Amino acid sequence: MTRLRIAVVQHDIVWEDPQVNIEARAGDAASAARDGADLVLFSEMFTTGFSMAAARLAEAPGGPTESFLVETARRHGLWAAGSVPHRTAGFERPTNRFLLASPDGELVGYSKMRPFSYAGENEHYSAGVERVTATVSGLRITPFVCYDLRFADLFWEAAADTDCYVVVANWPAARRAHWTALLQARAIENQAYVVGVNRVGVDGNGLAYSGDSAVFDPLGVEVAAAKGDAGMTVVDVDSAHVRAVRESFPFMADR
Repeated sequence: MTRLRIAVVQHDIVWEDPQVNIEARAGDAASAARDGADLVLFSEMFTTGFSMAAARLAEAPGGPTESFLVETARRHGLWAAGSVPHRTAGFERPTNRFLLASPDGELVGYSKMRPFSYAGENEHYSAGVERVTATVSGLRITPFVCYDLRFADLFWEAAADTDCYVVVANWPAARRAHWTALLQARAIENQAYVVGVNRVGVDGNGLAYSGDSAVFDPLGVEVAAAKGDAGMTVVDVDSAHVRAVRESFPFMADR
């Protein structure tokens, strides 16, 4: 049995200003540590906002955002994660890359597999080519980024090896009902926790974000939810609950 305490940070983002955002999130990480969190989660592109200025903003490995996550994890003895425009080796263009740093310096990366073509993300960022599952203090976590949430096949393919999905996002308020419904659906379909981390505020393109960060358990029950304000939600997830649900309702064997 593995319990993991996750701090979900629902925050605003100062448009295309990594240093200001890093300073703000440092305070959130300290608060998460005081609350006993094992993992602190920030949103998609949490130091820039969902900007298409990839050529200008993308960071090389070891850049400011990656360094912040690594140092945060080391300093507070927890795991720290969020996504960043990233110059990832092997890709023609930057990727929208989820980075997960461990307390001992390990760094796990996942590049968003479904760039949001509706906003032209596919013209500025390369698509990732493989999913990633990381073991965080004994709990198997599979990360996805925003638009990935609309593609059930990505989640299905990882289900057997996943206790908890993490979805970091800049999901606009105009489609907030889709966000909540899809988070819950992915939990029900895959009998796993789903943690959705979304931003609040208004970005540099004038798009508004309502937050609605939420956690659903393997039965699709909402166990934590934030609304439209910045703040932090702390929740415990338990691999034993995932195992019990899957044993009681062995639905995935019928796929």
